[in-house]
Amino acid sequence: MKKNCLIIVCCQLLFAVAIKAQTITLANKQLRMEWLQTKDGWKINNLQFFINQKWQQVARPSGEYTLLYTTEQPSDSAAMQFKMVTGKAWPDTVYHYQLKIWQQASTAVALNTAGQAFHFYPASARQISANEVVFTYSSPLANMTATWKLDEQYAGDVQVKMQLECKKNGYYSLSSPSAITVDKQDMAWAVMPGYFQGKEMQKNMVLSYAYGQGVPEMPVLYRERCASSFCPIITTKENISFAVIPDPGLGRDPWANDHITHQTWQLALSHQNRRSSLSPTVYYPVLGEPGSLKKQGDHINYGFRYSFNQGKWYEVLTHAVNDIYDFKRTLALRKNTQSLTSRVEEMHHYLCDRTTSLWNTEEYNGLKIGGQSYLGGVVGSNRDAIKNADYGAMWMLANTSGDKYLQDSVLPLALNFKLAQQQTTPGFFQGAAMGQYYLSKSKTFREEWGDFVEPVSLTYYVMLDIGNILLFEPGNDTLKKRLALGASLLLNWQKPDGSWEVAYDRHTQQPLFTDIKDLRPTFYGLMVAYRILKDEKYLTAAKRGADWFIQNAVNKGHFIGVCGDARYAPDFATAQSAQALLDLYDLTHDKKYQEAAISTARMYLTSIYTQPVPSEKIKLVNGIERKDWQISQAGLSFEHGGIIGSANGAGPIMLCSHAGMFVRMFQLTGDSLFIEMARAAAIGRDAFVDQKTSVASYYWSTMNKGAGPYPHHAWWQIGWITDYLLSEAQLRSGNKITFARGFITPKVGPHESYGFTPGRIYGKEANLIHQQGVIKCNNPNIEYMLARGTDAKSLFVILLNDTGEPLKGQVKLNLDKVKMPANVQAITELTANKQLEPAAELDVALDGYGIKVWMIH
Repeated sequence: MKKNCLIIVCCQLLFAVAIKAQTITLANKQLRMEWLQTKDGWKINNLQFFINQKWQQVARPSGEYTLLYTTEQPSDSAAMQFKMVTGKAWPDTVYHYQLKIWQQASTAVALNTAGQAFHFYPASARQISANEVVFTYSSPLANMTATWKLDEQYAGDVQVKMQLECKKNGYYSLSSPSAITVDKQDMAWAVMPGYFQGKEMQKNMVLSYAYGQGVPEMPVLYRERCASSFCPIITTKENISFAVIPDPGLGRDPWANDHITHQTWQLALSHQNRRSSLSPTVYYPVLGEPGSLKKQGDHINYGFRYSFNQGKWYEVLTHAVNDIYDFKRTLALRKNTQSLTSRVEEMHHYLCDRTTSLWNTEEYNGLKIGGQSYLGGVVGSNRDAIKNADYGAMWMLANTSGDKYLQDSVLPLALNFKLAQQQTTPGFFQGAAMGQYYLSKSKTFREEWGDFVEPVSLTYYVMLDIGNILLFEPGNDTLKKRLALGASLLLNWQKPDGSWEVAYDRHTQQPLFTDIKDLRPTFYGLMVAYRILKDEKYLTAAKRGADWFIQNAVNKGHFIGVCGDARYAPDFATAQSAQALLDLYDLTHDKKYQEAAISTARMYLTSIYTQPVPSEKIKLVNGIERKDWQISQAGLSFEHGGIIGSANGAGPIMLCSHAGMFVRMFQLTGDSLFIEMARAAAIGRDAFVDQKTSVASYYWSTMNKGAGPYPHHAWWQIGWITDYLLSEAQLRSGNKITFARGFITPKVGPHESYGFTPGRIYGKEANLIHQQGVIKCNNPNIEYMLARGTDAKSLFVILLNDTGEPLKGQVKLNLDKVKMPANVQAITELTANKQLEPAAELDVALDGYGIKVWMIH
């Protein structure tokens, strides 16, 4: 009996040794991965993450590798035709800006059907250490080596290095292995930063692929040019987020040396593997693109990491952005050659010059109207389009500067433009804005890309613009009636569920664009009506609209934009929506609106480029030497990204309307990515500023050509800069500097107007003022803002350090410019509660991102 037991024990030990020899494990305090040797090769048998004091299985372990190969270069023609949910063919050929980029997005390579896919598991494995294992595989096509290593600094990360030796001539693309796959029903959220986000699969490829509404069912490949962050992420219903993050430097450099290389395609990202299983994946190089053509004996080498985290997707995004792509650290590279305040002062002159601002006056139905030339694309225009941009900024600057030219020659004609823009005759469109552009030759108002009227344009060009004017002119009864007229139409057009149509045909009055929903902050117009007119019915309807928006847009991650020429690709309207919900919270104190605002703002984080990593490398831009960080895309936002947005060709934009809202979000949440992105957008962008006018270019690709055909953008720039600086002042002072905010500006983002009512500075009432020459500072990294006490006996100077490092400067005061009383006796530094020696020139020292406030009295 004892002999039999001994035999059994020995057999069990031998079996255990055999089993152990067939497994390899990498493990640390957070992550445990186990490979099992099978007849097909080494597969990941177990992948666990440590949560709540226990190990939990993550999705479906796999470990399968994929190699794409073809002997012929793949075709660049469309490989598939698509239809909208209405059954109509896509794309609509009227939208010619999107035709080329959609063709690029529908090739066999982009749809991930090109070439032959070889799926395999490694044939051999060798454990180098407790933290590292090497796998190898050989075939007639190629030899592969993959080295997996637990990251010593980040316990949830596994670093992988891929090496491929090519044995045949042809085109190669080596994907990252599928460490795990996620069952579609187990997916809680998926995000491809810059392209889409959502919590469910979307069968219609136009909605998912073109509009980013939901997760595409096809394993499509996304380009770097609109991938804001290289970090496709899937969150499971067990609240584990999983991402693949390529090593910095793997993607294209948008300006590699002396010309634009933004559209080069070196790296592809996907949310699925080639088998259409949910698994974040990297492909390098891209099949058929430069770098993929190999000869026998050539090699492919690249690295990436898998990152696992307990919690929501944006926590992994923050890890990728800050820890891997050094976003926070490289923010320290940013320095100004001109302060933002100085830019506002110079743009003031630009806008008061009829030549540079392209100011026009026209007669329309007995009214003399004024606006600036718009030389971009407008359907039906013959280089005769006129528009006004930021009415809040116009009235703000005119009132805070006291500029008589603006007050007497610009505002009255801009106001007439606004009155002419709104239809007042009875009918279906009574109260609507008949178009954001006026075509002077045909004497008609027209929308950007067709003969139709949008409810969101009613919100923009009636409710917001008139609302902002009324903040400065509260006694204007004519405008109040016009506001009420617009509000009545918004109420009439609102559906029982709280939503609106995207647009109505101007002639048939029938809904247009029925393939998409109005996933925009149209409800905000009724909030304006409530705040100005105080009628409770407007707030009730605004809440109904916001509730529908939260359910159908925020909770699903579905949005559309407001740019007609891009057929409403998601854009900066998403950032507007976040601010709109914040403002609704301020009116109602209902937490659901604040929570929805934070969720929306976090989704908008994926509209900000965080790649490639900025550096000190010298590049040549139009014959001028620039450091890479000076022209970096990192920190800048899209006009509209995704598959059909302008960022595909032009890159990001300089119009950083979201900066102030991001500062407010940081103050609300403590999430540092908001403040980092706000500062990265605003500071050190001088390479894009025209030296003659101080107006920044619009598109990144144009570098420093100034406003070009968009002179009205200077108003938007004054608006967002003021919003950003005052938001920073409020943050850094701990709410001891506060100025009431007006309403969002139309179209381009969430910045809001100021200066219509006194603010408070360390307990004292003061009016915001813009007056060039009062302050001169020799350090362009120091911002200065001014306010005059309501007692007319004191002047407040707010000084901000734009950088994270301590700095010094000299400030010269010219109080004659603001007609201060002759008996000024003291300067009190309110931030330190101490007295300064009165002088015309003062030294100032500021901590990193510091603030000082002087009261001159």
